[in-house]
Amino acid sequence: MTETYISLRHLENKVLGILHHGQVVLGDAELSPIQVSIGQFYGIEVNDFAVTVAKTALWIAESQMMKETEGIVHMNLDYLPLKTYANIIEGNALRIDWETVIPKHKTSYIMGNPPFVGSKMMSNKQRHEMAQTFLNDNGSQTKGSGTLDYVAAWYYKASQFINAMRIRVAFVSTNSITQGEQVSALWKPVFEIFGTRIDFAHRTFKWNSEASEKAAVHCVIVGFSSGLGGDKVIYDGNRKYLAANINGYLIDAPDVFIESRSKPICEVPTIGIGNKPIDGGNYLFTEEEKDEFIRKEPQSEQWFRPWIGADEFINGYRRYCLWLGDCPPSELRQMPEALKRVEAVKQFRLASKSAPTRKLAETPRRFHVENMPKSNYIVVPKVSSEKRRYVPMGFLSPDVLSSDLVFLIPDAALYHFGILTSNVHMAWMRAVCGRLEMRYRYSKDIVYNNFPWPDVTDEQKAVIEKLAQGVLDARGLYPESSLADLYDERVMPFELLNAHRELDRAVMKLYGFSVRDFAEADCVSALMEMYQKLTEVHER
Repeated sequence: MTETYISLRHLENKVLGILHHGQVVLGDAELSPIQVSIGQFYGIEVNDFAVTVAKTALWIAESQMMKETEGIVHMNLDYLPLKTYANIIEGNALRIDWETVIPKHKTSYIMGNPPFVGSKMMSNKQRHEMAQTFLNDNGSQTKGSGTLDYVAAWYYKASQFINAMRIRVAFVSTNSITQGEQVSALWKPVFEIFGTRIDFAHRTFKWNSEASEKAAVHCVIVGFSSGLGGDKVIYDGNRKYLAANINGYLIDAPDVFIESRSKPICEVPTIGIGNKPIDGGNYLFTEEEKDEFIRKEPQSEQWFRPWIGADEFINGYRRYCLWLGDCPPSELRQMPEALKRVEAVKQFRLASKSAPTRKLAETPRRFHVENMPKSNYIVVPKVSSEKRRYVPMGFLSPDVLSSDLVFLIPDAALYHFGILTSNVHMAWMRAVCGRLEMRYRYSKDIVYNNFPWPDVTDEQKAVIEKLAQGVLDARGLYPESSLADLYDERVMPFELLNAHRELDRAVMKLYGFSVRDFAEADCVSALMEMYQKLTEVHER
């Protein structure tokens, strides 16, 4: 608030300098040329000490800025005793009625940086405040509000306050509310119920805290109103450009909401999570641990399977799983070391606070989730670095067991791999996926199941398959390099980069996109329009 006041007063002083040209202003000192005062600023702060600090800071700023004005208009201004006051109220902004602080008809702008608390990190008190904020007139909760971060409540309450009023709002908040499932949960109701529209947006930037040992927060700035109109502006790093419309993903595209979908919207293979053992680590081994176990119990060797999660897949190393689910009882009884592991898993599950996990103790040789394709399958890491142009994907053979840190696409062909690893799918993924810090968090229900696939002929499909194989062949030229090595843009081999570029161009042509002058934002906008048409077809 203090910085806003100072910035406005600096602007006012510039105007006064232009109007008076450095001349002495004659007249009563009590008739001040200053029009901006701290009495025009209202605030709500939950901490009593912070309220006192804010009031004091505003008073100090007012006296400093008045001195600056005196130097411009060359007259003494009467500012002591202070005639204005700081209207900062101590209270909880989610519990207090904002009109008790300032009436709507007197409000022009609302600004703030609400608390950054993730949906899974909130206290019981904060969850109650969220529930009360997102309570509908009929007593029901707004759909999806349980997935939202704490900061979303300020957007909802502000949208209620400004509904049909000429008030503009701008908040600094975590970027999570513009990603993944939170977009639909927040922006769909405020757009539809209150007529809120985004006027400007600053896309994700890193806000480094001055506190020691505190991680940086990835933030956005969103300005919105009840549809007041005017230019819509998107800021992205040092770039600034006008938009026809800014949707909840902070993209110049229609107001589309990508909602969780259990099955693909197009006719493509289904995607699922990998295996989830819930074994306390008893069935998982490093290579050295596996070799030592086999040395003790040689007959266990045939029951070991390679085990791949996101980290193993990307960084090129393997762990192993002792998979005893298919082991005949007669053989298992001859393996005392393996039986010890089975018993350890049983006891681990029995000790759980979760009733479903304790139930799993009845079948200790089985996993909680089992997904073991019978043929080659595509594997997609759930989390991947945002520094990579492409999320590394690939094929694994059925002898390899994948963990629940990756997604599996059984029955997928080279054509599906080609589309998924293209820049078109990557643009869609970057726009609609959630994030873990800034890393991409791929989602089957948001990203994959909602992705609009192109209509293709057999001939077009064959072209994509050939170019997709080219990507795999280029990787194969560097057998000693991990996918982390190959997709590090600083050292990405030319053969691999060129193979991806050829594939990208072919996929863009499939969609009818211009290869020469079609930016990623244009690609996402077009995909969202395709998605909108697909959902309309599904709803009929």
